[in-house]
Amino acid sequence: MPLVPMTAFIEDAKKNKYAVGQFNLNNLEFTQAITEAAAEEKSPVIFGVSEGAMKYMGLDYTVAIAKVAAERAGVPIALHLDHGSSFDVVMKCIRAGFSSVMFDGSHYPYEENIRLTKKVVEAAHAVGVSVEGELGTIGGVEDDLSVDEKDAALAKPEEAIRFWEETKVDYVAIAVGTAHGMYKGEPKIHYDIIEEVAKNIGAPIVLHGGSGVPDEAIKKAISLGVGKINVNTENQVACTQTIRDILNAKPNEIDPRKYLGPAREAIKEVVRGKIRLFGSNNRV
Repeated sequence: MPLVPMTAFIEDAKKNKYAVGQFNLNNLEFTQAITEAAAEEKSPVIFGVSEGAMKYMGLDYTVAIAKVAAERAGVPIALHLDHGSSFDVVMKCIRAGFSSVMFDGSHYPYEENIRLTKKVVEAAHAVGVSVEGELGTIGGVEDDLSVDEKDAALAKPEEAIRFWEETKVDYVAIAVGTAHGMYKGEPKIHYDIIEEVAKNIGAPIVLHGGSGVPDEAIKKAISLGVGKINVNTENQVACTQTIRDILNAKPNEIDPRKYLGPAREAIKEVVRGKIRLFGSNNRV
């Protein structure tokens, strides 16, 4: 089927209390692994594309690969810009064929974040594209995005509620204690913020930094209103470790297919496990 906006699975996810996973595309193998896992598990899925990955793969290649994957999968797939930094980048992705965009205005002052996000929502909704907005600052490193822990700031529930009321974004990403990348210890998730915001807005909460969060913490967050969870680092770790193991065992191997194929399978198994954990399997 064609690419769909993230609004295509909001109501079912809310009704059945599950979350849809966003898994980032880094190359063809990542795309194939995510698509195959989603199709086999009968799960909707979100392809996340950072600005860095878009530069690496090329915007036209990214959209073309995603469209082919969606047509083959037979499950709802959204192609989503992850951490869009400006109105211009968002518009460029919409024109290219993205079905969903995130405008990350969290680095702007609160009122400016609202103003710019509203502008994005107006333009995107006019052409049937879903929008994710962000409030608070999520720490850690992801792609070209790096935020020191000391600079990470939790979202304030009253500001998050007003942010949604004024912007009417389809999904709200709020900083609740998770971070991009893998954790050195166990993350301290502020469930009270999730619960307070979720019960006062009409949009699902997005949990960024889903790699390495304990399963029970994920389940609790979903029960309180998280409807989208982003995972990238765990896939990258599985991919790279598999390649490293193969080349360590066979240092003379030169055929990329001999190590990228197994790496693709490793990514696929991570995605499969997350889909089951999030409860989105057998929903299509």
